[in-house]
Amino acid sequence: MSTDAVVRELIAEAIGQDEAVVAALPGDTRLFGPEVGLSSLAGARLLDSVRERFGVDVAAEDLNLDALESIASLSGFVDQHQR
Repeated sequence: MSTDAVVRELIAEAIGQDEAVVAALPGDTRLFGPEVGLSSLAGARLLDSVRERFGVDVAAEDLNLDALESIASLSGFVDQHQR
């Protein structure tokens, strides 16, 4: 399974949305925008899930959290930094 597909599953889990809905969103969909609606609590859950699944601590490695801009930016960041 691709990094993008797993990241989308983790996003769906964090926001309590059906995986198929998140899977169908364009990559440039903003995580804190209306389509995903990531809250600060859901964002923390997502970051924990990413760290557990991929060994990537986004908050520690991306101080500006630019990786949380969109689905694609998070997937790309994980791809570049996973162990």
